Amino acid sequence: MYFIKRNNKYSLTLEGKNAITGYLFLLPFIIGFLAFMFFPIIESLTMVFSDVKMDPVKHGFNMEYIGIENIRRVVAVDADFNRFVTEEIGRMLLIVPAIIIFSLFVALILNQEFKARGFVRAIFFLPVILSSGIMIGLETNNSLLNSMSDIIKEGNLMKSSVTGVLEDILVTEGAASDFMGYIFQIINQIYDIAMASGIQIIIFLSALQTIPPSMFEAAKIEGATSWECFWKITFPMVSSLILVNIVYSVVDYFLRTDNRVMEKINEAMIRRFQYGFGTAMAWIYFLSVMLIIGIAITLISRKVYYYE
Repeated sequence: MYFIKRNNKYSLTLEGKNAITGYLFLLPFIIGFLAFMFFPIIESLTMVFSDVKMDPVKHGFNMEYIGIENIRRVVAVDADFNRFVTEEIGRMLLIVPAIIIFSLFVALILNQEFKARGFVRAIFFLPVILSSGIMIGLETNNSLLNSMSDIIKEGNLMKSSVTGVLEDILVTEGAASDFMGYIFQIINQIYDIAMASGIQIIIFLSALQTIPPSMFEAAKIEGATSWECFWKITFPMVSSLILVNIVYSVVDYFLRTDNRVMEKINEAMIRRFQYGFGTAMAWIYFLSVMLIIGIAITLISRKVYYYE
């Protein structure tokens, strides 16, 4: 209840005041969305059902309604889009759990008391800066880094790398081989995982610092071990932020520059000027991502513990 009646007058409850504060924080985004994003989104949705051609005279677009032809072309005709989406979803299911585990592990370490803790935290947040703006372009276009990457990939294919040798030794037939294969895939992509974990580490750190120390003190008095404290106190208390980080990591992964679906959409719209076809791919891709996020929220939110 946001309002309560007292002496024939209505006044805001604490819940109502918190709600108004939340809406005030959201108001700049809502105004910006309505002013700059709402009408472009409607126009892009119109392009999905149109044959779009550039008009150099009017400096705009000519759109001719063609129904669901663009959607049919994306789903039933194009040979690469469905395959790329399926492959990216498979990679996401591999990378995102590793990002969550890695970021929680690092956050637990950074939450401890030690010298130069602020400096170490800055180091782990540095990949967020390096992976944005011009730095990611330098990384992508750097011939030295690209050549080193090719050498590493060639070494992995030849099983001459350390992980390749260990994989030959440890991976055996049976159920354990699938698990070990998953572990080695994670190890081979540890650079990408570390680069994508900066924001998640910060979020987990903020969650860990909100846990009252008295809860751990009481548990220690009762004889709980550190392992038991983690599973009985720490993990439940940060479970709501695990859900937040999963949603963030899924969205961040599907918007990566090395995502082949994004590359295909950009190629169709920017290089080939196929605006209707590219917009149809973008909307189908967007709805696929929203479906995955909805499934994740539905499954994980049942296990989330909210502390009051």
